[in-house]
Amino acid sequence: MTDSGAVGASGGRVTYVSWAESCSRSDHTARELGGRSFMIYRPEYGSRASTILLKYLGQWRETAAVLRRERPEAVFVMTPPLFASLPAFLYAWRRGARVVLDAHSAAFMHPRWRHLQWLQRLLCRRAATTLVHNAHIADLVREAGAHATLVPDVPVVYPAIDPFARPAAFTVVAVCSFNYDEPIAEMLQAAALLPDVRFFMTGNPKHLSADLKARVPANVTLTGFVTTEAFGGLLTGADVVMTLTTRDHTMLRGAYEAIYQGTPVIVSDWPILREFFAEGACHVDNTPEAIAAAIGEVQGNLAAFRAGAQRLRARKLEAWASTRQAILDRLGVRADHGS
Repeated sequence: MTDSGAVGASGGRVTYVSWAESCSRSDHTARELGGRSFMIYRPEYGSRASTILLKYLGQWRETAAVLRRERPEAVFVMTPPLFASLPAFLYAWRRGARVVLDAHSAAFMHPRWRHLQWLQRLLCRRAATTLVHNAHIADLVREAGAHATLVPDVPVVYPAIDPFARPAAFTVVAVCSFNYDEPIAEMLQAAALLPDVRFFMTGNPKHLSADLKARVPANVTLTGFVTTEAFGGLLTGADVVMTLTTRDHTMLRGAYEAIYQGTPVIVSDWPILREFFAEGACHVDNTPEAIAAAIGEVQGNLAAFRAGAQRLRARKLEAWASTRQAILDRLGVRADHGS
């Protein structure tokens, strides 16, 4: 278990629980609400069917222990997995606390969780509100008879960063997790078309297939999983940050993290991403040629894209101030600090 971005002392009003190795959205949401964020994860069990029950039982016990110690008025839980919210609801029933689900798009759209939508809908109805990334998911929550709060992103602040020793060449940071919805092959092919551009691709390369590893061009560096400080340095030091998805109705966390650092982005051409990245961004089809052309467009108009990113950042901060207050009002609590 890790206590990420902890704020305040035991007994605070907000505790955020994520059954994950890391999640910056969880950490930054907790910080903005004056709470503490806990990553509760048992990697030794993997995600195999033969061990998943043991993994979830261990994480349940750790979650229950955290809640007994922290005694929060409100418990925020990242989903998926849906089961992470069950100890939170049990705690809330015993202590009269409120539960908020932070439902990532995968909770509704990933094949692994589609057969559990009945449980997702039930838990959303039990929650004080469900935070969602976009209007499409908000509609699904409301159709289930539950309350939804649209939170496309939260301000991202890095208290400390490791300086990025960037090369002299135009530099692209590709934020990846090597998930099924990321066009990794197309990104690598685009890099091969631009030998004078340097690419730094984040994410654990153990999730990259052997075939794709063999096709990584010389101008691409696989950074591996990096620390929060190093990741902040990459986002701040890059000329442009690229994060792509083949899945509609998906918010790209790496893109808004970059915008909050004033760095322009390249994102996939989906309606939600056009809506939330209206400036400082280039929207592309997920093809090697389109990706390469977008990089060239940003490179040729870098000052304009950077100015757009700064304007978008200012608008996002203003929107978040209203959203933050709406969440606190819904819960009937106040944050332990201003933001």
